[in-house]
Amino acid sequence: MRVLVLSHTYIVDLNREKLRALAQLSPDMEVVVGVPRCWQPGGVQNRLIVSEPLVEGSFRVQPISNLSQNNQGLLTFGPDLVQLLRQFRPQVIQVEQGSRALAYAQTITLNRLLGLKAKNVFFTWWNLPYRLKFPISALEAYNLRHSHGLVVGNQDGADVLRDRGYTAPYQVMPQLGVDETLFRPQPQPELAQCLDIPADAFVVGYCGRFVEEKGLLTLCDALATLRDRPQPWVWLLVGRGELQGTIQARADGAGIGDRLRWVTDIPHHQVPNYINLMHSLVLPSETTDRFKTLTAKGWKEQFGHVLIEAMACAVPVIGSDSGEIPNVIDQAGLVFPEGNVSALADHLRLLMENLTRRRELAEAGYHRAMSRYTNRALAKQLLGFYEELGVGRSGSEKSAEG
Repeated sequence: MRVLVLSHTYIVDLNREKLRALAQLSPDMEVVVGVPRCWQPGGVQNRLIVSEPLVEGSFRVQPISNLSQNNQGLLTFGPDLVQLLRQFRPQVIQVEQGSRALAYAQTITLNRLLGLKAKNVFFTWWNLPYRLKFPISALEAYNLRHSHGLVVGNQDGADVLRDRGYTAPYQVMPQLGVDETLFRPQPQPELAQCLDIPADAFVVGYCGRFVEEKGLLTLCDALATLRDRPQPWVWLLVGRGELQGTIQARADGAGIGDRLRWVTDIPHHQVPNYINLMHSLVLPSETTDRFKTLTAKGWKEQFGHVLIEAMACAVPVIGSDSGEIPNVIDQAGLVFPEGNVSALADHLRLLMENLTRRRELAEAGYHRAMSRYTNRALAKQLLGFYEELGVGRSGSEKSAEG
């Protein structure tokens, strides 16, 4: 099976592990990842990245000239994409830039003009209803009409596109998996000492952006109700963001300011060390309508990748019911209504008091992460989806028998 995946996401080598795993699933599998030759992500990585070619057996990364260097929707590729398509002749072309991406329309058109007969597949995270005006509405309609498959990061995203007329098969799975060699159970007693965490303290953890929509003020209020518990506890916050001062002030006012431990500006490979300090990781995200784009309004959790990272470390997870969180956790953790302080406090109290339940959830979460969310597990799901679309492993369409 020959698979071509195009996305700016894979300019970062760490993000390619799922596709590396895909290339290893079968001797006749070939995976080419097309990335923009030059890209400027913005944000914390605000520098121009120049991609380099890479060949690892049946896995290959191919930089392609691009006409936009920092806009996902406007990204299009130069004439060397035509050369790549002619030489590689993919059976699947997967573009991970969303439903209304110019790059996806470009590959759909080239697929038809070159007579490749490849399956057109796209990926999206978008999970809120939206409205489009011409010509963007026509662009999306063209893309959806010629799509054979959709890989979507959450069930809400699939439902939104169904409402917009998408009728082909879809597979719900995250874009990136968890690296089980990095995120794994590993005690950190020395690190706990460095952070002045008592040996008998229950560690409530959060990892991510310190912003209001992540529900951190709700978590602060829930912890404030537990301040008089006889068992010591601390709140470990790993990440960074504009809300840090507000959270500290709120905690100080509630009499729990000395329980907070801040860890900011650490590289990603050190994150597992801090997750392994936690007795529970909480993702209390809250849906909001404060954010606006040109086509939609609002935000809700699209996945919650830190949940599967904590599960892989055998850390019990608690999440709100915002967006995809309940589907990610399923029965392998605890879910509460977003913004509900008392319900969140009850879950925290349960894990503090009930060691047996805590161990059960740790084991369930670990099993779920290993079976569903490692890069190899995602690669197997992706391969199964391609086969569902009618693409066989041997380089030809699947026969009627199988």
